[in-house]
Amino acid sequence: MSQLGYVATPPYSQAQSGMGRYQGNLGLIPPVQSMYSHYGGPPQAFSVPPQSGVIMEPPVSTATGMPPPPVSIHYNSNIQQNGALPQRYPAPPAGSATYGQPSQYNSMASQASPPIQQLTNQIHDMNLGSSYVLQAMQSPPPVSSVAQPPLQTAPVPATTQPPMSPGPPRSPHTSPQMTQTQLAQTSMGMASPPMAIGMGRPFQGPPGPPSPGPGGFQQLGPGYPQQPGQVGGQMTGPQPGFPGAFSGAAVQKPGPRKKLDPDSTPSPTQVIEDDQAKRGGQVYATNLRGQVPPLVTTQFTVQDQGNASPRFMRCTIYSFPSSSDLAKQCKVPLASIIKPFATLPKNESPLCLVDHGETGPIRCNRCKAYMCPFMQFIDGGRHYQCGFCNYVNEVPESYIQFLDHMGRRVDRQERPELCLGSYEFTTTLEFCKNNKRPNPPAYIFMIDVSSSNIKSGLVRLLCNELKALLNNLPREDGTMSSAVNVGFVTYNKILHFYNVKSILTQPQMLVVSDTADMFVPLLDGFLVNYQDSKDVICNLLDQIPDMFEDNNETDTVFAPVIQAGLEALKAAECSGKLLLFHSSMPTAEAPGKLKNRDDKNLVNTKTEKILFQPLKGVYEQLSKECVAQGCCVDLFLFPNQYTDLATMADVPSHTGGSVYKYSNFQVETDGKHFLRDLRKDVMKNIGFDAVMRVRTSTGFRASDFFGAIHMTNSTEVEMAAVDCDKALTVEFKHDDNLCEEPGALIQCAMLYTSVSGQRRLRIHNLSLNCVSSISELYKSCETDSLMNYFAKSAYRAILTQPIKNVSETLVSQTAEILAFYRKKNNPSPTGQLVLPEALKVFPVYMNSLMKTAPLVCSTELATDDRALQMLAVMAMGVEETQLLLYPRLIPLHNMDVGSEAVHAPLRCSEERLADTGMFLLENGRSMFLWLGQACPPELIQSIFNLPSLAHLTTYMSALPELDNPQSRKLCFIISSLLQKSPRSMNLQLVRQKDDSERLFRQCLVEDMGVYGGHSYMDFLCLLHTEIRQLLP
Repeated sequence: MSQLGYVATPPYSQAQSGMGRYQGNLGLIPPVQSMYSHYGGPPQAFSVPPQSGVIMEPPVSTATGMPPPPVSIHYNSNIQQNGALPQRYPAPPAGSATYGQPSQYNSMASQASPPIQQLTNQIHDMNLGSSYVLQAMQSPPPVSSVAQPPLQTAPVPATTQPPMSPGPPRSPHTSPQMTQTQLAQTSMGMASPPMAIGMGRPFQGPPGPPSPGPGGFQQLGPGYPQQPGQVGGQMTGPQPGFPGAFSGAAVQKPGPRKKLDPDSTPSPTQVIEDDQAKRGGQVYATNLRGQVPPLVTTQFTVQDQGNASPRFMRCTIYSFPSSSDLAKQCKVPLASIIKPFATLPKNESPLCLVDHGETGPIRCNRCKAYMCPFMQFIDGGRHYQCGFCNYVNEVPESYIQFLDHMGRRVDRQERPELCLGSYEFTTTLEFCKNNKRPNPPAYIFMIDVSSSNIKSGLVRLLCNELKALLNNLPREDGTMSSAVNVGFVTYNKILHFYNVKSILTQPQMLVVSDTADMFVPLLDGFLVNYQDSKDVICNLLDQIPDMFEDNNETDTVFAPVIQAGLEALKAAECSGKLLLFHSSMPTAEAPGKLKNRDDKNLVNTKTEKILFQPLKGVYEQLSKECVAQGCCVDLFLFPNQYTDLATMADVPSHTGGSVYKYSNFQVETDGKHFLRDLRKDVMKNIGFDAVMRVRTSTGFRASDFFGAIHMTNSTEVEMAAVDCDKALTVEFKHDDNLCEEPGALIQCAMLYTSVSGQRRLRIHNLSLNCVSSISELYKSCETDSLMNYFAKSAYRAILTQPIKNVSETLVSQTAEILAFYRKKNNPSPTGQLVLPEALKVFPVYMNSLMKTAPLVCSTELATDDRALQMLAVMAMGVEETQLLLYPRLIPLHNMDVGSEAVHAPLRCSEERLADTGMFLLENGRSMFLWLGQACPPELIQSIFNLPSLAHLTTYMSALPELDNPQSRKLCFIISSLLQKSPRSMNLQLVRQKDDSERLFRQCLVEDMGVYGGHSYMDFLCLLHTEIRQLLP
């Protein structure tokens, strides 16, 4: 192909109704045994002139006959991604059955087509070359109502084809050419040109059959790929049922249909593996403008040389369209995902802290952008031109420095703000509230001591853990202890405050029963330094479980608890975090009382959005007050039933907090899971009372923001706290045309209070290219960042729109992005699905997004769980959304116990599973260990110390640590995944064919969704239909 991209034709089948919003023409081919053809054989002779039924693309000529090399930027950073190669993981042992047969969950799978339809559903296996080629077949009008036997592929000189049935009525989303489709088989080497054979009308073949080539292949023309003789025989004349058919034509005997080799579609796992092989372990220098960074899954080292690390800022596209018209036409969102406090690896330098003394940070007098590498010094260093607004500013006398012969300051390498993309400034009093230095923040632990939490063992477990955990409160690098103060509250219908002042020998309790008018009964002794009051605090934590052991109170309050913590922080004049450990829906008579509004009758209706909308009033006002004070709320929820999480999590979701949910909590099964989450939450790097502003160069601006944020105006983002796991997505819009020479500049400036109580500015700068070339624009797209944007925009949209409309919009947006590329950059035949190289796995991620819980209208899914995922994604970074939308499936039955290396993940499909296998699946929120029903007893013995799978209980929450290589290796793999994940995951054991397998199967995102949704192949068909309608 003349342009870099993928050409793919999905395996179309006779359309059926009932598939999502597309009302009639998309079916599913029943899974049957795959057939793999020869790969990469030498080309043979064939000479047929191109006719209306033959579509070819010229080969890309290179010096060596191989595909063109990737465009080179800094150390070849624009690497081509290849997701089409077959899986490299060895096949299961002999005798293992493929776990890919139809199951009870494939309720949307179509039934076997009648004989007439089977002809048009013939699918030939396809090998990979420089591109994917699939060709739609146009159905002629039927001339006979007599059913013809399906075509059986056989090595005969001539083949004929019976008439094709018109099939059921087409849906408005299906073009006439899509009614009957067929995959053209292609077997090509890497240098072979793509070719698709369309059967839109009968055509005259060569006068005689070509002689068979080696291995049963037909002889083809020079430079064209081989075609296996069994499926690629040429027709000697018109086919029966078509005009001009003759009676002497040979008719094939019926034979089984073949399905498309799944490896012939773009594979996210292969893309990840290729990027790791090409860019993993390298140093990624940020000195080039607009270079696309390695994938989020690739292990690399960042060297800051003037642009922010991709760990802090990633963009959906690194070459902005130079005009607003081009931006509107290409439909690619212009957005940046910013994680201001992202954790840096140990081999990367921490951010430098710059102190300009009493003058404070230097900034532009017009646009207020801070000093950065994009500023141009002129007039001998006495003035500088702002790179964002082009205003010429005077340099403060204390900051003047000479320029070298290139016009650069001679001290630029000594000043982080002139040579680095990310750094921090200390601030002056004008950046502080009321011109007063802030006090160190505080953590207040607020424990629900109602009957449910006492009986489950949570209160005792928590109190025992806090005695050790409080030694690890966050602190500044280089300091011996934390400056964070702590306080404690217990509650059910009333609140208990504790005086833990260091001079006391016993803690003192003060009770507040008037929850309608909440106040803090003490100031001195409530918030204390843990090291100073350690003995009193440990004494209190020992007493709390026994103090409420006989408590039978079941009703609780919730909003007054948050109000109490907020008032305590106000009284102490500090920011901080409230950690609430709550059990149930607040039903006690108090402000913020909630009622059950979980109405399953609303599911899959236009009013379903009500289930995800938080109730206004008390909680909305609390959110505003908390943000103003810098009070972050983290909610640990331990429910046994519906709690209206959409409302209860409203305050955490707007204050930069987190929500953790442990349904039917029991210490034995969920205790370790909860404690891992608690430790990560308390110890993570965090900033408080944050205000963020995103500035851009002229021609475009930040127009929208997504995340766990609060906004009082259209430009400033307020967050009560922001930690190392929180990210927000910023969308940009054109105001005018952009000049290609200076590029597009972005500066993210965040003012916050550190854990030591110091007011600081954290700056991240990024420069992008501006282009008018369509190919360069699409080449710089990043799929993972695009999906982060689409996920957040879709989840926010379901609060105001019917879910069905949101899903339709996602399909339309995907089709428009790909159709514009096809229209402007790759004039291939309309029967081919063309995917840009950088977006070749975009469809599989988009299809996975539409099968996530918030976008699936199913009464089987708990409303609270759907709301929880929606809120969690709104604060996720690119790494988390990538893993959520395409989970990691790791085979374990063939572990290399002699190495710490982990097998490369497999594609998320049931076809990759085997009855004799063991597989680990994780998506950042859940972790499953799947065990095939024929799993070898010796493997079960080495992992679980049990004689067979039948003796295994699936309620096991952790694996036993046994003294054998297999057990040690598996425990090492699980421990590594948990350590890297921002959240803990509870291991769930899943036996093949058990009821618990439904949750596991929902994570196999390339298959049909358990609760609805297309398979990957079906979605490609669907997408192709939409694109064809958009093409002229």
